[in-house]
Amino acid sequence: MSRPVQPVQDYTTACLIMAFVNLLWVFVLIYVLWGLPSVMVLSVVLNAGIDRCTHRTGGAD
Repeated sequence: MSRPVQPVQDYTTACLIMAFVNLLWVFVLIYVLWGLPSVMVLSVVLNAGIDRCTHRTGGAD
């Protein structure tokens, strides 16, 4: 009863778009509650975290 392996759909683009939408509304919520400096600090922290993950996994540059 083994079934042949079939290719699956690539949901990478959909995942990245939804991540952007979720990040956007979180930034807007933080902006409304605490102002622009809070959003800027969070952006810098997220950027540093992404850079750290990229260097750890041996990504580009």
